[in-house]
Amino acid sequence: MSTEAEQTHIPRIPPPRPAHPPHTAPPPRPAAPPGAAAKAAPPIDPDTPILGVPLRTPRANPGAGAGISRARPTGLPPRSATAPPAAPRPATAPPAAPAPRGPQPAGFGPWRRPDPAPAYDPYDSTGPRDSTGSRGTAGRRGPGRVAAAAACLVLGLGLLGGAAAGSWLTGDSGSRPAAADGYARARTAWHSVPVDDLFPRTLRGHGPGGADRTWTRIAVAPDSSCGGAFDPLLAKALSPVGCKRLLRATYTDATSTSVTTVGLLVAKAGPGTMRGLSERFDSEGLGERADLMPRPYAAKGTAAADFGDAQRASWRIKVLTDAPAVVYTVTGFADGRKVTAPQPAGEATRRGATTAPAQAGLGHDARGIADEIERAFHRALAKTEAPR
Repeated sequence: MSTEAEQTHIPRIPPPRPAHPPHTAPPPRPAAPPGAAAKAAPPIDPDTPILGVPLRTPRANPGAGAGISRARPTGLPPRSATAPPAAPRPATAPPAAPAPRGPQPAGFGPWRRPDPAPAYDPYDSTGPRDSTGSRGTAGRRGPGRVAAAAACLVLGLGLLGGAAAGSWLTGDSGSRPAAADGYARARTAWHSVPVDDLFPRTLRGHGPGGADRTWTRIAVAPDSSCGGAFDPLLAKALSPVGCKRLLRATYTDATSTSVTTVGLLVAKAGPGTMRGLSERFDSEGLGERADLMPRPYAAKGTAAADFGDAQRASWRIKVLTDAPAVVYTVTGFADGRKVTAPQPAGEATRRGATTAPAQAGLGHDARGIADEIERAFHRALAKTEAPR
């Protein structure tokens, strides 16, 4: 076979086109040799890649005869350098070739792999999604799980409510041990506290108009029970807290014209009962009722020798809540005069009060001495506290 015949059977493949083809007109192509139209090139597989791009429809050679394909069979040597250049590409580029066959995720490039299917999250109450993107039945909770969760919720709320109710009824649980310990020490502190610490020999306070006032201790009663120390009605009002011991002393002013008995009732009750009694005295005004006045301690041979029930002019009762104790005072005239209209200390110390107890300053005596003995009692308790 001659060289011309071999060239007739070999399809001509153009060299790779430049990125920007020249605008000069190509040289004329020689006419096809005789018999070229009759002989067709072997069939071209549309999926056979040429220069890395698969061809689905063969291109027609615009410069050759009809039926001649521009595709080059696989396995032939490259085109010689003397082959005439191919026709220039038209100004408008053809559309890009379609992607290779086979399923491929949309939006995924060859440099990355598709993300794996999301694993089921046990904390995701909605459950996994199926292939359609909707929630399946895997995320739905069964009736048993729902009932168990509801039972746990009800039980938890019940426990919290019970704890809150217990704290409300009994007070702060964190402070109960400390309060109970302080109450226990206070009930026995009077055994070891010196009399001068509990009932100082001299007290200072203020009288009418803010004037300085001094009270001197003239008698101390032996510690005793509460029997006979109160009128029956007052004894009944104080009965809820009980009476462990009663301590009393009597003071007089600097001119010895007024006498005041101060008492310290050591109670048996706990913090809750003491708070309850204190609230009752405040809300019902029990401390201002004349039929609930304490009785005086009339020591023989002192300025208070004639200080009896008829001489009571002003008084004050205070139920403590930080210690098991009730502090009270009752005041009268030292000369034994009777008082027909006794007045509680709160009313006798008001501005503009014109009653005999108010003008004589007996209300100030009752309030001032009660406040000073309360402070002395707390100082004595502080000295008996257990070392930390």
